[in-house]
Amino acid sequence: MDRWENLIYQCQHCTKCDLHRTRNHVVVGVGDRQTDLMFIGEGPGQQEDLTGTPFVGKAGQLLDKMLAAIELDRSQIYITNIVKCRPPMNRDPNEKEKKACLPFLREQVRLIQPKIIVCLGRVAATTIIDPSFKITRQRGQWIERKHYHIMATYHPAALLRDASKKRPAWEDFKSIKEKYKQLKRTK
Repeated sequence: MDRWENLIYQCQHCTKCDLHRTRNHVVVGVGDRQTDLMFIGEGPGQQEDLTGTPFVGKAGQLLDKMLAAIELDRSQIYITNIVKCRPPMNRDPNEKEKKACLPFLREQVRLIQPKIIVCLGRVAATTIIDPSFKITRQRGQWIERKHYHIMATYHPAALLRDASKKRPAWEDFKSIKEKYKQLKRTK
């Protein structure tokens, strides 16, 4: 069994937190496993839980449009979440749930070795960047950690709830495109 197969097997058979009791599917991730660009959300929603694929609901459709606007699509990136099972009623994952899934996320990052990590939303940002991260104040700022360029932006679901966040998110996506092009040139 290779490392990816082992990771998927471990996720599918995980019982480290109570989320496994109500899941339909474990949502490990999707996309190019050799990409330089990784997007991380908070956790699967209802549609993701039903299909086993991240970002397939309305927020995922918006993410696809945002990617297309910067001349990217899902085949060129990898998309995953902090937790791999849907929290009930789409609530934020709690600390125990995040802690249970973090080893899986760390292994995904190790296997992919992206140059850029984009945190989609507050939960991803506070888990990956800093527990005190303020999405409204700090989104769009690049952080270098080890050999990763990390940025947080609004979760597409937040844009669906509040259209005033679309312009700042668009600025963030333009910055992601520029960073991605810059890193491609330096390869």
